[in-house]
Amino acid sequence: MKPKLKECDGCQKMTVIWKNHEGNRYCKYCWSCHKSSTNKPKKPNKSVIPRVSAKRKKKDAEYLKLRERYLTDNPLCKVKIDGCSHNATDIHHTYAGSNRDAFYLVQSTWIPVCRSCHNWIHGNPKEARVMNYLK
Repeated sequence: MKPKLKECDGCQKMTVIWKNHEGNRYCKYCWSCHKSSTNKPKKPNKSVIPRVSAKRKKKDAEYLKLRERYLTDNPLCKVKIDGCSHNATDIHHTYAGSNRDAFYLVQSTWIPVCRSCHNWIHGNPKEARVMNYLK
């Protein structure tokens, strides 16, 4: 059976129609070059879930202010493990896990530490608990 030849709306040649789209007929070549309205990128959904809640963002802003003042008042590392640089650059939160959020802004649970001591505390949790660096 021989296919019927019809006029392509793209190139106006008599050819086998490959696709009927929105009332227009296209040959295989014209369809491959055709950009329909459905090929446009979709607009992102306006209701995007934020990475951080408004409540947490407010708490983090307050923490950054307190952190800066705390490190200014306590510039030396209190842990002093081997390889300590003696200058406090981090704040270690002694409460971890589910308790951390409750004590996030409580300065009595903070310890000024250098980066190497902070890594040691998190790398050796059993020893850190014995030394009261983790609770």
